[in-house]
Amino acid sequence: MPALDLLIFLGYMLAIVGFGVSFSFRKRSASDFTTGGGRLPSWAIGMSIFATFVSSISFLALPGNAYSGNWNGFVFSLSIPLAAWIAVKFFVPLYRKLNSESAYYYLELRFGSWARIYASACYLLTQLARMGAIMYLLALPMNALLGWNIPMIIVVTGISVMVYSMLGGIEAVIWTDTAQGILLIVGALACLGIIFISIPGGPGEVFRIAQESEKFSLGSFDLDFTSATFWMILVYGLFINIQNFGIDQSYVQRYITAKTEKEAKKSTWLGALLYLPVSFVFFFIGTALYAYYQSQPGLLPEGVSGDRVFPYFIVNQLPVGFTGLLIASIFAAGMSTISTSVNSSATVILSDHFRAYIHRNPSEKLSLRVLRLASMCMALLGILVGLAFNGVSSALNAWWALSSIFSGGILGLFLLGLLSQTTKPQAVFSVILGVLVIGWMSLSPFLVENGLPDNLANPLHTNMTIVMGTLTIFLVGFGLTWLVKSMRLARTL
Repeated sequence: MPALDLLIFLGYMLAIVGFGVSFSFRKRSASDFTTGGGRLPSWAIGMSIFATFVSSISFLALPGNAYSGNWNGFVFSLSIPLAAWIAVKFFVPLYRKLNSESAYYYLELRFGSWARIYASACYLLTQLARMGAIMYLLALPMNALLGWNIPMIIVVTGISVMVYSMLGGIEAVIWTDTAQGILLIVGALACLGIIFISIPGGPGEVFRIAQESEKFSLGSFDLDFTSATFWMILVYGLFINIQNFGIDQSYVQRYITAKTEKEAKKSTWLGALLYLPVSFVFFFIGTALYAYYQSQPGLLPEGVSGDRVFPYFIVNQLPVGFTGLLIASIFAAGMSTISTSVNSSATVILSDHFRAYIHRNPSEKLSLRVLRLASMCMALLGILVGLAFNGVSSALNAWWALSSIFSGGILGLFLLGLLSQTTKPQAVFSVILGVLVIGWMSLSPFLVENGLPDNLANPLHTNMTIVMGTLTIFLVGFGLTWLVKSMRLARTL
């Protein structure tokens, strides 16, 4: 790695960690750590939401996905505006009125403590999977650049993020996210521009090769949910994004950091709508890379494919200086999401477990100690999950599958609380049934290998797990509520 690139990258890493740690020198309370005292500007919160959404999963996996296939994955982004509208209409006002830093406090009010524990546990598992996928993707370009082994890079990255997340709290996370969000946009645009300039024949060649290879296809429009069709990805994206913007602690916590409800809504729209064009750029990078290497077949060695193509391009084809910028951009994307996951998970552990069931009125000193200890534990566990990701064929597909499973259908439980008069018994039964459906759908390949007949296996695409789990919980709970009401009415007649 040229000295200039290494200097740019190391300078960025030291600057961002130092900036995050600087927030620890201020007088802090547990409220400052989790909500920033509710005084942060909407534009910074919106940039933080955007940076959290992007992550290195987008920066590396989306170009890799477009390079290997087509723009089918972009359909996921098309569902974001509708999900953001639902969040702004229903969820943001709800959380602002509850005045709790926890997204899952509402479930305890509606259904009891079991619902809060269940939802928060699902959230923590999801964050561990997210952090692991991101740390692994961050390690790929550094492995190509410096030859360092991937496990060591994962450990160093995790500890670096842990330091400023643990010390600086949500303010450090949001302000570093803001800086990192700007850097990753600049880095992505610069990379796309360099590809256009470098490819023989210019930008027109990119479009010609991509069209001939049907790289711009959004997938089949058949109403088929057994494969990655347009409609399957759209429905999956809608459910995942409603869950993200509506009930994910990472986002809910940001709604509370805003000064007013109006400011919280503005930040939601900014974060959501900014992701759509940026994800477009990421997919375009993958398509442009395909055209770039097709027009110059000798440049790409055999065996480099998928998630590793973009890192290879950064290392071998970018001019000196730009490589350092792009590596810093990738780390900016990944560190934003990891720091958010660490901070929000610590908040969940304090609010939904420690304060709720262990020590109801802890002192500020004890609360801060729990937050920092929880931050450290989640970061260390995330490192272990990242090590487990090493060697997967597609980090994007692995992440999508895990997020579907660990979601646990909690969106369905929230919808029951908001849209029905379901009580605890019906909610408990519907969640049990939903978990069984999720387990059956997730474990079907393993069960088939061990003797389950094919006609009893899950016929749907893996990504439909979250959809069916959510619908099962909501529809069963809603149906049981209607049945109980009908029986009571019949007794009175």
